[in-house]
Amino acid sequence: MDKESSSVNNYNHSISLLERKTLVITGVKKVENFDNLHFLLETTMGFLIIKGDDLVLVKLDTLAGNVTIKGNINSIDYILESKKKEREESVLSRLFK
Repeated sequence: MDKESSSVNNYNHSISLLERKTLVITGVKKVENFDNLHFLLETTMGFLIIKGDDLVLVKLDTLAGNVTIKGNINSIDYILESKKKEREESVLSRLFK
């Protein structure tokens, strides 16, 4: 196991939401995809989908595994691995309509 991936796995996963407008997430392994309505993140605790309006990626620290998102946050859901592909395909299909 390489040093970088083992360091992300050691971080605790947490979510901090301030006034439904600023979302700070730790323990993020990978940002799968995002647009102004959805974010799909792989965290140390599983896949996470964030839905809202006017979402913007403010900060991405890949070494520490931290992500900050601003916008109007409507929902935060963990999804199963099997549903990840379905969600990802539906997001991509809407983008390329």
